[in-house]
Amino acid sequence: MVTASITGLIRTLAIIVGVFVLLRFLGQLMNAKRNMEEERAMNERQRKFNEAKRKTAQNLGRTNVLKKTDSSNAEDVDYEEVE
Repeated sequence: MVTASITGLIRTLAIIVGVFVLLRFLGQLMNAKRNMEEERAMNERQRKFNEAKRKTAQNLGRTNVLKKTDSSNAEDVDYEEVE
């Protein structure tokens, strides 16, 4: 026969509450870590976008001359007159 005591009940409840508090704390910690990683990635994307925008604005109006391409990749196209 098992007898229950008030101190045993309080101790069990304290352990259960402690586990829930610990799990909640760990969940919030993991959520904060994920948010920091997302913010870092977003800042990196924003930095790359701003850099590309700056380069585009810097080269606005300039003409680029492409290097000579390999002629084996080029195709000659014949045009026919349509009447």
